[in-house]
Amino acid sequence: MKKYNVQNYIRYKEDVKTSIANLEGKFYDEYTRKELIIKFLPLVESLAIKFATSQQASGVLSINDLLQEGSIGLILAVDKIDWQMIDESPDVEKTLKSFLSKRIKGQIRRAIDMKRGDIRIPEHKLNEIRNNPEDDKMVSMFFNSIFSSIDESTRSDDNPIYNIEDKTPSYNIHLMNAYLMGLIKEHLTHEQGEVVRLSYGLDCDKHSAIQIAKKLNMQVNTAIVRVSQIKRDGIKSLIANTKPSQVIDYL
Repeated sequence: MKKYNVQNYIRYKEDVKTSIANLEGKFYDEYTRKELIIKFLPLVESLAIKFATSQQASGVLSINDLLQEGSIGLILAVDKIDWQMIDESPDVEKTLKSFLSKRIKGQIRRAIDMKRGDIRIPEHKLNEIRNNPEDDKMVSMFFNSIFSSIDESTRSDDNPIYNIEDKTPSYNIHLMNAYLMGLIKEHLTHEQGEVVRLSYGLDCDKHSAIQIAKKLNMQVNTAIVRVSQIKRDGIKSLIANTKPSQVIDYL
């Protein structure tokens, strides 16, 4: 397990609290670049804590590492803010948080991936799969872990109406993507394969249900339900048709 210095974390919290207290009474258009960064350091901490208490960063990065990576993401994001779009939004603070959150989380995830490598499956599940190579249930565990991990990595708690397009290069898992694409081509129909591929961004940018519907000439008004069903059926088919030995061979 990655260790961290508790005193360093405590000092960090105290410094942030003091710095933010000095900003009381200011509006966003009055902040300097440095002050804007300070203003959103609590957002960095909040997101870092979520990663620290999840399986994604467990044993990979300490809370201090996560804070450092999140702060880098915040600094880079502040320099890319589209203030015209921000000013036109109905809720300036919520829009800023939405934009900055996506950049901060992206920076943290890339750091985790660089430290962890390509496989993003909790260690205890990896061990269980390896120790039960003939158990069909391990195939289900493998795929559910992989797709849940990808879903977690892109989930946003923000209202989509406030989302600003994030062009941060997506962190990826090339070997896993290539492995999954091989199984998709082997076991799924063309439609199922395209939906799974586009939904999880296996060799492309991730697509929303509506984007997928348009790409595959589906009715947009039923896109979410239809795409969700096809994706679910595709994953079930992968689980049903992939042999345990194929999973073990990859791991």
